[in-house]
Amino acid sequence: MQNNTLLQDDLTWDLTTVFKNDQLWELEFQSIEKILPTIADYKNQVTETAQGLFDTLEFDHELGRRINLIYLYSCLKSDEDTTNETYLSMHLRAQSLFIQLVSATSFIIPAILAMDEKLLEQYKESHEGLTLYRHYLEEIYIQKSHKLSSEQEELFSQLEEIASAPSQIYHVLTNAEIDFPMVTNEVGEKIQLSHGIYHVLLESQNRVVRKEAFLAMYETYQKQIQTFASTLSNHVKATNKKARIRHYSSARHAAMSQYSIPEKVYDQLLSTTKEHLPLFHRYMDLRKRLLGVESLHLYDVSVPLKDDVALEISYGEAKKIIIESVAPFGEDYQKVIQQGFDNRWIDVVENKGKKTGAYSFGAFGTNPFILMNWQNNMDSLVTLTHEFGHSMHSYYTRQTQSLPYANYSPFLGEIAATCHEELLFEYLLNKTEDTDEKIHLLHTWLQNFCNVVFVQAMYAEFEQTIYEWDSTGEALTAQKLTDLYSKLMKNYYGKALTVDEVAGVNWARITHFYYNFYVYQYATGKSAALMFSKQILEQGKPATELYINAFLKAGNSDFPIDILKNAGVDMESSEPFIEACKVFEEKLTLLEDLLCNK
Repeated sequence: MQNNTLLQDDLTWDLTTVFKNDQLWELEFQSIEKILPTIADYKNQVTETAQGLFDTLEFDHELGRRINLIYLYSCLKSDEDTTNETYLSMHLRAQSLFIQLVSATSFIIPAILAMDEKLLEQYKESHEGLTLYRHYLEEIYIQKSHKLSSEQEELFSQLEEIASAPSQIYHVLTNAEIDFPMVTNEVGEKIQLSHGIYHVLLESQNRVVRKEAFLAMYETYQKQIQTFASTLSNHVKATNKKARIRHYSSARHAAMSQYSIPEKVYDQLLSTTKEHLPLFHRYMDLRKRLLGVESLHLYDVSVPLKDDVALEISYGEAKKIIIESVAPFGEDYQKVIQQGFDNRWIDVVENKGKKTGAYSFGAFGTNPFILMNWQNNMDSLVTLTHEFGHSMHSYYTRQTQSLPYANYSPFLGEIAATCHEELLFEYLLNKTEDTDEKIHLLHTWLQNFCNVVFVQAMYAEFEQTIYEWDSTGEALTAQKLTDLYSKLMKNYYGKALTVDEVAGVNWARITHFYYNFYVYQYATGKSAALMFSKQILEQGKPATELYINAFLKAGNSDFPIDILKNAGVDMESSEPFIEACKVFEEKLTLLEDLLCNK
């Protein structure tokens, strides 16, 4: 650990590009506080004339842009040192200001939805400025049939807090209230089990350590399984009822409709993944053989199969590797990443009080910023590559799109970052001549694919099933949930895995089941990224230009599915999922060949 004051400037991000100092931030904050009350002046003009609609939308987006800068600066300054009460206070004030904006402008969308569709079309045709907002208005209007009357919407919003209670209770229970026992680590010490420690222990080469941690974690959840079943059941019930009230055909329809994703995408993922489960089974068989165990258990599926390869990578080396790995994107792309290193987009070093983890964050009119907690290892290299993928997506979007479209859908969110990871993997695999390093890289890649595609598809099937059960009146009891999860594990992992009775309670540990049909996007994002990276590596410049121009620069200017189609990936077809599984099979075969020749 180092103190921030001792760090070199080039290892910290330069936030003066957002605000020169705290005083200018404060002046802007006070200025916006004075403007917020004037938003009410637009209530009477928002739909009266085309000019009134245009002025309202312009005012709303410009004010949002300014508040985003306030929020960005306060967030990054607070994350530099989470113990700094000055910046924590600034961040809380920025959050409050953002909430005030949302509340003050809440009349705009209902007013637009209340308009006659023909009148709205006349406005768009008669006012040149509204041409910019054509797709923005289309996205709003497409949800009209699911909006309620103003009185009903008010009642619905009041019930929202009650409907979110199961999720809130679950998070308090699993993060604060659950009491984990002491377990033994690799050196024989007794330590307190936690969510973070659990993942570390599962990668231990000592099977006794892994098993003890596994049983301690799952048996703890088993003791409170009725409570977890109650929170999940009530969350599903509330989500289903909200979907019905808004006239959606299902909760899944409601969740995917929010971002205009056809439900066919979900179905294609599940059906294609199931067809390719023999590949997952083949990998599990290989893992079982390499570990030399009579029976493979859930506590055996995360341990690295090649633990004697430790690649130490300095931050300086990482810069060079990342820039070289993205060479297929072209020199201009590499120059932007070099600019990110040279112009201090990154806060690099782990420090006392600094926020843990990593992310990419920015706003319209700023460069992206990357938070890292750098360690000289492969994980940090992959993480920085990943976050630069997000940053490049944001950079090209904000450089190209106007303010209403200068962001992108969550459905597209992980694709660019994962594409970066794929290019890094190919670069490292092709560069090394060391067989053990190749084996290590392939193990890592295959394990990641299993976790992101096969396992997330399993989660997606579990989630869909329990929502269907509830919609037909079936009670989601703890036993039913556990039996379903155990059955899915046996189907997905195959005969190589022995599914312990207690393993079926794993559904209670999956936080994402409270995020309403979110998990499938990990698998779709990975599949799209694999298809993009394959096209780029095989076709070169034409594929690269299409990827950058049609995908990275598109932002929210079109529906997510159409953006991907324009860039050469049709997620409504089975092709991306089939191609992803083909890549998995190629990597698995290569690993098997390397192991046979050792």
